[in-house]
Amino acid sequence: MARIKPQALLLQSKKKKGPSGVSAPTIIVYILIVAVMVFSLFFTYRYWSRRSIVQTQDAISTSKAIERKKSDIPNYALISTSKGLITVELYKDGSSDIVDDFIDFSQKGHFKGMQFTRVIKNFVIHGSKVERPEATEDWTSRGKLDTSLKHEAFMLGTSKVKHEGGGFDLFITTAPIPDLNNKINVFGRVIKGEDVVQGIEKVDTDDHYRPKTHVQINEVTLKHNS
Repeated sequence: MARIKPQALLLQSKKKKGPSGVSAPTIIVYILIVAVMVFSLFFTYRYWSRRSIVQTQDAISTSKAIERKKSDIPNYALISTSKGLITVELYKDGSSDIVDDFIDFSQKGHFKGMQFTRVIKNFVIHGSKVERPEATEDWTSRGKLDTSLKHEAFMLGTSKVKHEGGGFDLFITTAPIPDLNNKINVFGRVIKGEDVVQGIEKVDTDDHYRPKTHVQINEVTLKHNS
């Protein structure tokens, strides 16, 4: 009997215990799974990238639209009265809602023919289409009102009290007033025509501060430039 060398036995043992090879179909399946995962990740990334770009563009478009809308709002109002012309700068940034209402009423012709119904010297002139004598008479009781804040002279405002029928009244201060902050909303200031305001202030009035001669607003014209 032939004797088998130890090296030959070791080689035969390794051949018997060696791992079996992976079949070709299994490799193909693995490759397909990896390919699907890669494509899935790629298209997911592409989708969210495009969506992010679209959202950014929409945000930019919205921002530009808002800027255009603000730029379309008039900066000035020309108030033509029976005493002359008053030019007012509108506070469209600080009082945008009130300015919007004022513009809307102006465009509808609300202020045409509006009378200055109350004139209180060194205080305010008040134009309104609603007869509310208490709107100014109760303000003359200075002692019970707050004096910590002031409205400067020649400021344009409207009453904080909403009138029946959706009216919109106007106040122009004729002196620094300490007690109107809880009464009116300021939305502009007179930049030309202070002498016209003072001329209206000088008209004769009765005991209820009503002018004895009619003083009215003829028209309000909105402008982007004064």
